Amino acid sequence: MTAGGGDLGGLATVTVQAPAKLTLSLRVVGVRPDGYHLLDAEMVAIDLADTLTFEPGDGIAVVDQVVGGLGIGGVETGPGNLVARALALVGRRAAVRLVKRIPAGAGLGGGSADAGAVLRWAGWPSAALAAALGADVPFCCVGGRARVRGIGEVVEPLPPEDRSFVLLVPPVSVDTGAVYRAYDERVAQGVGVAGGGDGGGNDLEGAALAVVPALAPWRDVFGEITGRRPRLAGSGATWFVEGDPAGLGIGERPYLVLRDQRAPVVPVRTVPAAATGPAAATGPAGATGP
Repeated sequence: MTAGGGDLGGLATVTVQAPAKLTLSLRVVGVRPDGYHLLDAEMVAIDLADTLTFEPGDGIAVVDQVVGGLGIGGVETGPGNLVARALALVGRRAAVRLVKRIPAGAGLGGGSADAGAVLRWAGWPSAALAAALGADVPFCCVGGRARVRGIGEVVEPLPPEDRSFVLLVPPVSVDTGAVYRAYDERVAQGVGVAGGGDGGGNDLEGAALAVVPALAPWRDVFGEITGRRPRLAGSGATWFVEGDPAGLGIGERPYLVLRDQRAPVVPVRTVPAAATGPAAATGPAGATGP
């Protein structure tokens, strides 16, 4: 049996948390010959998390508890699902109950977080292995706070910081590939990559706004209410500001409304790396998993 308890034969049910990732800053520092972009980013794990429960058997059952009632959208349960791909990559079998709370297409790494949880459960927290599933998966295997470089495979843990943020999750989905293509076009045209000032430390913000102009009104209303300059999480669509709801003047408001559409307001806190590792896996009685 591997260190993470990935072989469930005869073992108790194991539950693993899959925290979302929040990209606090993102710089594009180059492009590889194969077209993949090289990044230098700071990421933190936050307490908005999916939950994966592993039992003997096969198949993936998805329970929709996505924040704000946004729904799981196009999340599939077949072989294309990142959970299924991660299981196949490490050669493990399990029946997985996936409780989805992280919205898809929001730039919060929901699918990557789930894949990272599978790799931790299986005892395969290798960055090189994780990168085969996606650029955000290596960080999601490590969690906590880290500097992330390369195409995502270089993860340098940083000292933890207890920080609070408020997320605004607009009811739109952003195609990451389209954002990177727009970024390349902007660079080729000599357009400032950050867009809107310094882009809040995110080189992809201007490209994301070009691909999905509907992001801008949500940024503006969020900024007006909080008095802060919202920053884009990764390639979007989530905007975030640092602080707690009371200090930002939001109170307990669950949504912002714009033209008859609602965007959930989600307070979050950072979580340490220990909360995302194998010690987070628990059996039905709450004991530490194998």
